[in-house]
Amino acid sequence: MTEQADLNTMNEQQARPTTPKIKWNDDNMQSTYANVCNVMGTREEIMVLFGSNQSWQGNQEEVEVMLSQRILLTPYAAKRLQIMLDIGLKEYEKRFGEIKL
Repeated sequence: MTEQADLNTMNEQQARPTTPKIKWNDDNMQSTYANVCNVMGTREEIMVLFGSNQSWQGNQEEVEVMLSQRILLTPYAAKRLQIMLDIGLKEYEKRFGEIKL
């Protein structure tokens, strides 16, 4: 290679943004089951509440949801979560059929 080609290659490599390798560390991860969720937000954060409804009777006037987790996200992180959930649900429905609410 010529000296100019070497310089061009080095400049191209430096100009490309590098994506860091992500190592998922699950040492402290906890799993929680939820069959109910709710979302609230302000200008600065989006709050996602998770819980479970253990009521098995359908004709109750009031249902108690036991909240177990509250996740606070920046609007940007919430938007990325929305995109990832959309992709994940499309893959799920492709394999197992449409989820009808």
